[in-house]
Amino acid sequence: MRPTHDTPSPSRRRLLLGLAAAGTLPLLQGCFPVVATGVGAGAAMVADRRTSGAYVEDESIEWKVASRIRERFGDAVHVNVTSYNRNVLLTGEASNDTVRSQLDSIVAGVENVRGVINEVAVGPNSTLTARGNDALITSNVKARFLDARRFAAHNVKVVTEANVVFLLGIVTRAEADAAAEIARTSKGVSKVVRVFEYVSDEEARRLDNPTSARK
Repeated sequence: MRPTHDTPSPSRRRLLLGLAAAGTLPLLQGCFPVVATGVGAGAAMVADRRTSGAYVEDESIEWKVASRIRERFGDAVHVNVTSYNRNVLLTGEASNDTVRSQLDSIVAGVENVRGVINEVAVGPNSTLTARGNDALITSNVKARFLDARRFAAHNVKVVTEANVVFLLGIVTRAEADAAAEIARTSKGVSKVVRVFEYVSDEEARRLDNPTSARK
C-alpha cells in the first residue's frame, strides 16, 4: 500500500482551501438548490464526457430526488444525492431498513433516472464535524488528482461519506485504476467504491473531441 501524502505545497494548500470551501456549500445552502450559470457552467459542460442534455438532467434529477426525500422524511434522514449520466448514487444515513428501502422507490419515481446505487447506511445522522471531514477528504483527493496528472481530473466525480470515497465518471479502465489508487492512498480514506461507466480508449477520445470525431 502506498504511503499517504503529508504537508502540501503552498500552491496546493491554496487549492485545498478553495476546494474545501466549495465542498461545504451544500451544508451552508440548506434546502435551496445551487444552479451553475453563465460561462462557468458552459465550460464545464463542454469539458464533460456526458452529453449536454445528460449534464443538465443530472442537475435536475439531484434536485428532484433530494426534494422528494426531504418532503417524505424531513430531518429524519441525511441523504446526499449524486446523479451522474442519469445514474443516482445515494449516500448518508437512514433511521432503519424500511426507510432505506423506500429511498429506492422515491428515486425510481423521478423521470429520466437510469438506475440507483443505494449506499445509505442505517444509523443516526452524521454530525456536522463528520461531514466537514468528508468535505476535506473530497478536496484532498481532487487536489491529488490534479497533482498526479495521470488523467483529466474533471472526468472523475468524487463523493465522500463517512471516510468512504465514491468515484463516478465515464472513464477507461486505466483512468479508473489510477483514480482509485490515488483515492485509496489519500489521507483519511478508509475505502474506495467505484461507480464508474467504462468506455474504450477510442470512445474516450471521441467523447473528449466530439467535433473532431464528426469530421
